[in-house]
Amino acid sequence: MGPVTTPDASAIGTSHDVTLFTAASPMRLVSGAVLDEVVVRYETYGTLNDDASNAVFIAHALTGDAHAAGWREGDRRPGWWDTMIGPGKPVDTNVWFVVCPNLVGGCQGSTGPSSTNPHTGEPYGLDFPLLAMADFVTAHRALSAHLGIEQWAAVIGGSLGGMQVLQWALSHPQDLRNAVVVAASSRLTAQNIAFSAVGRQAIMRDSGFRDGRFLSLGTAPNKGLSVARMMAHITYLSEAAFQEKFGREAQAGELSRNFGVDFAVESYLEHQGEAFLSRFDALSYLYLTRVMDYFDPFSDDGALDALRADPVKFLVVSFDSDWRFSTEHSRRIVRHLEQARIPTSFREIASPWGHDSFLLRVPEYHETVRAFLGRMAGEWA
Repeated sequence: MGPVTTPDASAIGTSHDVTLFTAASPMRLVSGAVLDEVVVRYETYGTLNDDASNAVFIAHALTGDAHAAGWREGDRRPGWWDTMIGPGKPVDTNVWFVVCPNLVGGCQGSTGPSSTNPHTGEPYGLDFPLLAMADFVTAHRALSAHLGIEQWAAVIGGSLGGMQVLQWALSHPQDLRNAVVVAASSRLTAQNIAFSAVGRQAIMRDSGFRDGRFLSLGTAPNKGLSVARMMAHITYLSEAAFQEKFGREAQAGELSRNFGVDFAVESYLEHQGEAFLSRFDALSYLYLTRVMDYFDPFSDDGALDALRADPVKFLVVSFDSDWRFSTEHSRRIVRHLEQARIPTSFREIASPWGHDSFLLRVPEYHETVRAFLGRMAGEWA
């Protein structure tokens, strides 16, 4: 049976908070640590059909959140993947019921290191346990159970979101029929780890960090967090994109030769760093980047055994100018999947915008995702 939807329902996201774990039934992490109370914020778009067969899960990237698409009151911009999700878009909310949660460890409504520790009444800070990619999947599966969705038509994510998709498919392939992994990696290179390490050090060496207790002490490592964001943003764009957007243009019409903001690109990065402070938390930045560093699922013996027994259809997408997670990262995923005889489609997309391409309107990319989901819809109908 096909979905029953209305244009209004599919265009407007609905936000929810749900307590998925409690002291009576806590969340047990890969590390062995336990979280007694876990709240997850999520948004939904479209309408779930009678047999829950049209559900699509969206996993967000490092600095994303549950607000994936559409406009909320007071928004200056739409949801972070509004280019991809909505009526008539590649993830068509007139067809699919879309769910996007904020990650555990995040800072936009879900339990994370800035949340209150129920045992102390103070923010967790660095007492929050380290997380693993599989812990994200544990929370995602608990949300699935809460929603009554036994199997997702597809799980889709870019960057860190794509890593979550891969982990979910490897660990619990029975939970999903299709997986879309965009601009992601199955194992960070030393260079990638180095970028994240410098960002974390900028935060932790800020005098306002106070050993992670800054929320309790009324300070904030704003300088460190803004520098971390500035540096990370450099890695999200290609050299060609920076050249096209800024070149060597002066911010004020002509160069004045000083140590302030003189070039246009410097002004852009400063803006990115300052804007980040209003929407992201330094502790979440530490924790989520560390999850990415340790992610290496194919190193485990038998990593593909469950997926071999219960295959999931994959679409893996990379961008030719993405040097943060280059096409070789995607090819490595594809090689492992193909060696296990998992049905896998791979596409490298030409785009000048680097890693950020997965968030942008790149026609060939959108048509690739649209075609993959269209095939899914045809099989499901």
